[in-house]
Amino acid sequence: MTYHEFKKSAKSFLREQLSLTDYIDVEAAGNNIRNNIFFRGPNIYILFVAIVIASVGLNVNSIPVIIGAMLISPLMSPIIGFGMGLGTYDTDLLVKSLKNLGIMFIISLVASTLYFLVTPLETDTPTELLARTNPSVYDVIIAFFGGIAGMLEMSRKEKGTVLSGVAIATALMPPLCTVGYGIANLNWHYAGGALYLFFINCVFIALATYIVVKYLHFPAAVEVENRSYKSAITYGVLIPIVLVPSFFSAYSIVRENQFSNAARHFVKENRSIGSTYIYDYTTDVSQKPYTLTLRLAGESLTQDNRARLYAEAEKNGISPAQIQIREDATIEVRRLNETEVMRDWLASTEKQMQQRDDSIHILQTRIEAFEAMELPSGQIAAEICAQWPEVTEVTLTRGQRIVKEKNEEVILAVLHAKEPLSGNEQERISHWLSVRLQSDKIIVITQ
Repeated sequence: MTYHEFKKSAKSFLREQLSLTDYIDVEAAGNNIRNNIFFRGPNIYILFVAIVIASVGLNVNSIPVIIGAMLISPLMSPIIGFGMGLGTYDTDLLVKSLKNLGIMFIISLVASTLYFLVTPLETDTPTELLARTNPSVYDVIIAFFGGIAGMLEMSRKEKGTVLSGVAIATALMPPLCTVGYGIANLNWHYAGGALYLFFINCVFIALATYIVVKYLHFPAAVEVENRSYKSAITYGVLIPIVLVPSFFSAYSIVRENQFSNAARHFVKENRSIGSTYIYDYTTDVSQKPYTLTLRLAGESLTQDNRARLYAEAEKNGISPAQIQIREDATIEVRRLNETEVMRDWLASTEKQMQQRDDSIHILQTRIEAFEAMELPSGQIAAEICAQWPEVTEVTLTRGQRIVKEKNEEVILAVLHAKEPLSGNEQERISHWLSVRLQSDKIIVITQ
């Protein structure tokens, strides 16, 4: 086979494989699109129910529930009808599509807002809601190619399951539900971001429909000169307006992803720094500059290890100003040389000796006080017996007595005599003891 024959055969093969002529029914597709753009009767109830289901899925962060709601909802038809109206210069179809798109939009907002006003469920981590508030150029790509797939599916003779996948991929319902959430909670950041995402999806699904309609040569409703040129100008102005914010959002997403990846790689390579360990970390990309928080365990970071940590971070594109270190789980370990060890030992020994001396002094003071309180019973007994021979035994002791509800210390003298002592003798003995013991609280008892 010559090169010319091979080239001709290849072209024929590709033309046969890529040809749509035998698989497309333009007339049936046009009728089908025109008949499905209307929102009345069952379609209104189905849309309302689908919006509520999608709102529940967003509320509880359940992806399967959200997908189920998107499969139920008939949202794409008016948008495809609008794109087809542009491509076929069908003003009547354009007006009807816009009207029904407006009805769909209002029903969706009312249903989602009512749900989020009455739901008792709190959304602590609304990840699925947040995903609809920061549209980017990636959403543009999904909407555009999803619209192409959806239009080709509606145009071919034998229908498949492509529309279900397109409904899930382009995600028209979740943004509308998120707008309702923003209105119900007066969160205009959520509402504005989600509304922008819905607008992106509508514009680029319609643009994809317009391109497919032109490519498949759908018959024009009327012949109007320069109408194609005017449509191209309209999209030429509208598309940049829609795309510019999405490019900024995509740039932010890429930067956030790069920072998160750099943080993950940095932590993985520096789990241990000396005797310190990174046991957890978090990144915060909600505001600039992005920050990396490190939570450490083990020993506290030394100055050298801290400098080493910062140097490793800079290798991964993370500046020291972006790092926050939390050492709540660390302990400070002081390493001593021999001189410091001896100094600390001597200081500890001296402290222990001082504590021992203080204890000895306290004990001595207590003994002295006790000795001062001790009565000279033997000497006193001998002196009393010498002065009063009739007394045979003397017992002295300290005691307490209550006088007017107050305790009072007294000295008690118990005398044993051969014969009972007279009151005068007891009084003399009491007076003598008061002088001898220097106390006026003497009680004499004779037996």
